[in-house]
Amino acid sequence: MTDSSTPTPHDPSTDRALAALDAQDEGATATLDSQADAAAMTSAARDVQADRAATSGVTQVDGRVEPSTATRLSRETTTALDRIALDAQRSGRVPGLAAGVARRGTLLWHNGFGAAHLGRNVGAERVGQTAPDENTRFQIASNTKTFVAVTIMALRDEGKLDIDAPARDVIDTIAADSPLARMTPRQFMSHSSGIQREAVGDVFDTLVMPGRDEFLASLAHSERVLPAHTRFHYSNLGYALLGEMINRLDGGDWFASVQRRLLDPLGMTSTTLGHPGGVDTDPHAAGTYFVPPYSDVPVDEPVFDSRAIAPAAGMVSSVRDMARWGGFVANPDPAILSADTLEEMCQPQIVADVDRWGAAWGLGFMLLRRDDRIWVGHTGGWPGAITGVFTHRESATTGVALMNATHTPDPAALATDLASAVQEREPELPAAWTPGITVPPEFVPLLGVWFSEGTQFTFVVEGGTLKARVEGLPEWKAPAVFERVDEDRYRTVAGRERGEWLVITRDADGSVTQLNWATYRFTREPAAFGEWL
Repeated sequence: MTDSSTPTPHDPSTDRALAALDAQDEGATATLDSQADAAAMTSAARDVQADRAATSGVTQVDGRVEPSTATRLSRETTTALDRIALDAQRSGRVPGLAAGVARRGTLLWHNGFGAAHLGRNVGAERVGQTAPDENTRFQIASNTKTFVAVTIMALRDEGKLDIDAPARDVIDTIAADSPLARMTPRQFMSHSSGIQREAVGDVFDTLVMPGRDEFLASLAHSERVLPAHTRFHYSNLGYALLGEMINRLDGGDWFASVQRRLLDPLGMTSTTLGHPGGVDTDPHAAGTYFVPPYSDVPVDEPVFDSRAIAPAAGMVSSVRDMARWGGFVANPDPAILSADTLEEMCQPQIVADVDRWGAAWGLGFMLLRRDDRIWVGHTGGWPGAITGVFTHRESATTGVALMNATHTPDPAALATDLASAVQEREPELPAAWTPGITVPPEFVPLLGVWFSEGTQFTFVVEGGTLKARVEGLPEWKAPAVFERVDEDRYRTVAGRERGEWLVITRDADGSVTQLNWATYRFTREPAAFGEWL
């Protein structure tokens, strides 16, 4: 994969082709000024035109223009999104690319470029090509890991699993003296265990993945290649072990658990384990291709069963379904997973990019920093498939990029570039300020300015909740939030000093004289340490 910090190369001919489409949209006659421009005006570019109609409020049915229920974005924004995606498809020589941007799980824009499936050659022409769309089913590869991790955390919340207990507590066939015996689900989810990357054997040389029995037997020969928690070390083997834990704790079939717990409740009907019945019988399946460096003729990549390694990379999905998944990642349904647990999964466990500190790993999720935003999601790579799905949780904006080639532009950069373009061009308006109803009387003596270590803090009530802000910090810094436990004790439940106590001290007449937050004294006037002694 390319460095995600490197911008996608820009192709001027793409600009001219899209400009021609814009001119046609305005009813003008557009002329492409070179053969290269004419080539850019392919079926992929014409798909831009059709999808632009859909996202601007109309669609075509049997040649007739019909109203569309698609969420509207401006023509300028859809053109910018078309250009970002088309630039990536052209510069990366990707046979087929499907992309989308969603808010709260609903697609605002989607488009397909090139061919989902190249069909067959008849003489000098290809017959049976199909264009990708929001329902085309791509192998999502390692994006599978996010579903496995959420299922593991649901089992944890149900008391069926301790993510900090040794793996051998669940997989008792692991030998007591094996290095795997002491590794934990938390380490597997965050790629911090130090376990080897792949299952024993040259599985990506032979393309023969182990079955369950063979996999379990091979664990006796698996290695810890690095000490735990010292360096990020990506491991598909770790996720195969997580899948085996789900097998043992939740009914015997990890994917059936994912289906029952996640896919069915979320309505993700296009998401499956592989292509049931085979790729050739799935009319929505994308092909899998390798484009040689010195030729423009793609080679079919083999399709093979991932078997016991499937929990690491075996699922298939579409732009529409992965947009729904992004909506869940932004704001989970509590009947599936609590918001606190999803938030826990998005906390950094280990830094993955030690050179620039641009990427970390949570529990199952990649955490990418792009400018001032943190994106939560995953990439995926498999022979003939590269994918990227990332969500900015605060705005519930998701970018999806699915490609049917072995080597492509950076999928994380593409997904986040698309979503960022919508955020920057058409951000949602914030909610209007609304006044509160009551101020709880127990909060009244706590409100206003307090000092600790010479720093000013302001305690306020918002929406009936007690909060504290440090004066002088930027607006984006969230306040501390307190929850009353008893008369003079509060627990910090969010923000600064989360988890710590706020304790109230009163004098003989009941007046509040000081606060102690995380044991530090707060007074109404600035004071040096020990001045009160």
